[in-house]
Amino acid sequence: MTSTTTDGEKAAPVRSAKRALVGRLSWGLADQAASSISNFAVGIYVARSLGVTAFGVFSLAWVTYGVVLNVSRGLATDPLVVRFSGVPEPSWRGAVARSTGTALCVGTALGVLCLAAGLGLGGRVGPAFAALGLMMPGLLLQDAWRFSFFAAGDGRKAFVNDIVWGVALIPAMVVAAHVDTVAAFVLAWGASATVAAGYGCIQSGIRPRMTQARGWLREQRDLGYRYLVENVSLSGASQLRAYGLGVIVGVSAVGAVRGAELLLGPFLAVLMGLSLVTVPEAARVLRQAPHRLGRFCLYLGGGQATGALLWGSALLLMPDRLGELALGDVWRSSSHLIVQITLSVAGAGLGTGAAAGLRALGAARRSLRCQLFASACYVGGGLGGAAIGGTSGSAWGVAAATISGSAVWWLQLRSALRERHREPIPEVRTS
Repeated sequence: MTSTTTDGEKAAPVRSAKRALVGRLSWGLADQAASSISNFAVGIYVARSLGVTAFGVFSLAWVTYGVVLNVSRGLATDPLVVRFSGVPEPSWRGAVARSTGTALCVGTALGVLCLAAGLGLGGRVGPAFAALGLMMPGLLLQDAWRFSFFAAGDGRKAFVNDIVWGVALIPAMVVAAHVDTVAAFVLAWGASATVAAGYGCIQSGIRPRMTQARGWLREQRDLGYRYLVENVSLSGASQLRAYGLGVIVGVSAVGAVRGAELLLGPFLAVLMGLSLVTVPEAARVLRQAPHRLGRFCLYLGGGQATGALLWGSALLLMPDRLGELALGDVWRSSSHLIVQITLSVAGAGLGTGAAAGLRALGAARRSLRCQLFASACYVGGGLGGAAIGGTSGSAWGVAAATISGSAVWWLQLRSALRERHREPIPEVRTS
């Protein structure tokens, strides 16, 4: 008897793959929502309770954390996601032990530097930086667990870990509210993340191996150091812009910009949630259906840009009463920046689609060139605009820079896809 395969049987694996993709994306969004709620709660409380200047101090500590976080991701978790997504569990466990150990080493080393800088600065800024330095190892380890779980395709564990962080944050915030300083809230935020980092060890059954960090860096040096420069140029540009804006216009201007970014917080949560899974998913598309990678990246970037524009349009219609309820006095300064910040986020969202494609292709040189160009434009536009037009001019400069950078990302992805037909597919590590 001759067996035949029906169209329905052929379509079943396709439907199953699509359901699996939707499931992984959904866990990414849920995880980022949980993570962003805790960050959003801290930011809103500081903005409402301590005023725009104190919120500016908090924002300076925040962007500094962003730089250190991107150092850790470039050296530890970005290579993990590119090379150990969807591999056999023994390979994943060994890589995660080394990767999380590297994240702990980065957090310890740079946390000491941040603590020393905070003790030397003194004043209003110093205590916040010192508190950040103390909490840095736990913050980076918690983030490393999230990326590790998504590399394994198990976003549910990352979501649960962030829920633990949020629950631990509640009593920590109560204590911080009695102290009522920026440093107290930084400590509360970091201490609760450290609790979640410890729980990540229980979830995974893996102990971070700090002694194997040097071996990990050596093994991943072809990607890690390029991703390090790429990531640090991104967050470093944000930090330079924040510091420069504080010098040119004033610390209150930093708080106004951060307040406008908080208004886009729910959408940024979606964008960042997708970023947790876009590179692993793009890597899977490359291995399973490489001809669909360009279309996948286009849908990804276009969808995020459209969502940002819709969210920003809704914010423009929001009554002042609701804005003041959310941000207090910060609303007056931040509400005038909604259009510029929306365009910036839309440009960034469009570019992330191309960035995911370049990461999946292992085109580290191309992605590095893109990020250096985008970061230079970001700093130049942000500070040049501040010198010309103050806080608003800085926001317009950043919007123009972000859109220009997105165009360069897409040009480089198109070139990389063309070259792929003449080059072998990048190696996917299994050991």
